[in-house]
Amino acid sequence: MVTIDLCKYFAKKKKSIREHTDDLLMNASILNAYGYINQREYELLIFACEYHDYGKVNPIFQRRIVGNSKFNKENEVVHNVLSLYFIDEKKIGNKEDYIKIAHAVLNHHDYGNVFEIIDERRELIEKLLSGFATYTLKSRTIKKIGKIVNDKEAIIVKGLLHKCDYSASAEIPIEFKNDFLNEGLRQLLNKWKKYDTSVEWNDLQKFCIANSENNIVAVAQTGLGKTEAGFHWIGNNKGFFILPIKTAINAIYKRVKEEILAEDSVNEKLALLHSDMLTYYNNTYTDNEFDVFEYYQKSKQLSIPINIATLDQLFNFVFKYKGYELKLATLSYSKVVIDEIQMYSSDLLAYLIYGIHKISEFGGKFAILTATLPPFILDLLRKNNVSNEELSFEQGTFTTNIRRHNIKVYESELEVESIYKHYINNEKRQVSNKILVVCNTVKKAQSLFLQLREKEVGNLNILHSKFIKKERSVKEDDVIEFGKTYKKSLDGSYSLDSDGRKLLNNDSGIWIATQIVETSLDIDFDYLFTELSDLNSLLQRLGRCNRKGVKSIKEPNCFVFTEIEKRHLKVGDRGFIDKKIYEISKEGILDIDGVISEQEKTEMINKYFTTENLRDSDYLKDYRGHYDYIQGLYSYEVSKTETLKRFRNIISYSVIPKCIYESAKNEIDEHVNRLVRSWSEMSIAERNKSKEVIMSYTVPVGRYDIYFKIGNAISKKIKLSNYEEIFVVDCEYSETGFKRLTSDKAKKLILEDSFDNFI
Repeated sequence: MVTIDLCKYFAKKKKSIREHTDDLLMNASILNAYGYINQREYELLIFACEYHDYGKVNPIFQRRIVGNSKFNKENEVVHNVLSLYFIDEKKIGNKEDYIKIAHAVLNHHDYGNVFEIIDERRELIEKLLSGFATYTLKSRTIKKIGKIVNDKEAIIVKGLLHKCDYSASAEIPIEFKNDFLNEGLRQLLNKWKKYDTSVEWNDLQKFCIANSENNIVAVAQTGLGKTEAGFHWIGNNKGFFILPIKTAINAIYKRVKEEILAEDSVNEKLALLHSDMLTYYNNTYTDNEFDVFEYYQKSKQLSIPINIATLDQLFNFVFKYKGYELKLATLSYSKVVIDEIQMYSSDLLAYLIYGIHKISEFGGKFAILTATLPPFILDLLRKNNVSNEELSFEQGTFTTNIRRHNIKVYESELEVESIYKHYINNEKRQVSNKILVVCNTVKKAQSLFLQLREKEVGNLNILHSKFIKKERSVKEDDVIEFGKTYKKSLDGSYSLDSDGRKLLNNDSGIWIATQIVETSLDIDFDYLFTELSDLNSLLQRLGRCNRKGVKSIKEPNCFVFTEIEKRHLKVGDRGFIDKKIYEISKEGILDIDGVISEQEKTEMINKYFTTENLRDSDYLKDYRGHYDYIQGLYSYEVSKTETLKRFRNIISYSVIPKCIYESAKNEIDEHVNRLVRSWSEMSIAERNKSKEVIMSYTVPVGRYDIYFKIGNAISKKIKLSNYEEIFVVDCEYSETGFKRLTSDKAKKLILEDSFDNFI
């Protein structure tokens, strides 16, 4: 056995290898104490933690730490390779276990091809380790280490080692215990009982409580409390709540923070996980309640017990990039709720279902809670291609004959006159007049907004993805406030009439939006005007109108326009709406005329969206292609950066519209200069704060919004770091948001720039 006094050697500038290793061992013991790992996993993890940093004892590393110099590949070998030579196989006692531990230690950092280093730097390795008692590695042992990457136990141990190491290095707890969620839900019910003593958890929520130890799939109409149901299913366990849209994630985070947690120790109980979470934290916690950046680190480290997330923040593990094991290992002891699974595109659905299959194989549990569930998705879910066994889960359907929607269908395109006439008629009748218009594209939403503005409609608003972040955030809050069902008093309690009934929020105005309002937003409008894309999406949009079912439906309250621009139908790489799904949806909606119950909506989905009906659709072909691709990937074949691009399936740029830059130039330039001039002097939190200020002026756009055949609309590049830059672009930006330059304007701009450059 190798005996080294690790107290004499530095792991970091102010911490010895022994101290750092003990921090990892403490983290491992916490995972074991919380019951997140079994005894065998714990024993293997202890060995991996103990040996992971032995390689740092080499003299070059020690001099570099003291002198604060950079790694020099000419005279040094990465420490994870050197650590391998200290592992005592006899102490472990089992060759297979030794290989798993060695794999975790050797690959706990991504510092190049470790097997090439072992093969090509033998003399340097021997030199660096001279003076230490080490073990010889045979070629066949090294080969076995290279082949263990797909072993389930090896994946778990490596992932847990990453988790122990990263949290120890960041000096944050590896996990906070969830001993509060069940009690928070109980207190929430008690609060409701103050207004209505008869209120109890409904059948959906009771189903989730009763099946908390099982995988579940539950179909439930909007307004039945799927959020509370999902948290009941998670209970006092590690949990992730996955939604497709950040607007909905932020709204649910706010609800849980205020209603279930009552603002108590939020930074140790509840986390956001999406690309703008730091911005949201900074905007939410402005009174120094706690260290926002530390909260951000805990969230990214997956330390916090309850997490509300987008798919890409977790399920990119399906690409098996180096280090993916941390997420899969964490999910192996977690419960994952998927909200509105039918909302995902074919590629994202493939990643999601493959991920569910993998999580289930590794011991994690899943719950799918959705307003509609097409039968073909259920078939895909059952067919577990990962283990070749049918996936098991408990099913429940929770719909009623309540009638919330009176639908009128038009076989024409959505146009402004229909909306305007309805609005004016309601104003004359002096009835509640909250109108939601949902378009399939930003361009359509912008066009309708401008036309209605010309007609001088009062309280006219627009919401879509192409607003700068700070404006979009305000709009999201505004639509939620405007869309409340009931009036509230200044103290937050409901306004009541003389009979003690809650007063409806009777307001007037029009919100024009895109699909970002479809999912999990608790908004309740009086009337809906919408384009058709597909039935699933349509039913989601219907859920934003008369959400609680307390408004009259004697007259139509939902107006569906079936005709859309043909160029939006997917043909090859063009378009975004699957033609087959659109045609089936149109056939289904034309059968409806008048009042429809929630049960009838479910029956409609079950009738039209079968595997047989969609067998030859591009959607299912794309799904199979993406599923087969990720299933066939070798471990570490693609980089983590590449997975994010593939996962999101878009080339997206964060840009600052030129007019926005010019209006906020002083503030933006001040923070850019801080990053450029004071980078080494700033803390990570300070750097991120400056970045967030700059990014609050950005809007996400596609490649064709800024690049043209003859040039581009980039007027300035802003460098945030050695690896990051954003563009200031010429475009149109107004109260309707971002618009790309027209071809004529782009051509004129580019020619003028060329002429100026020539001069």
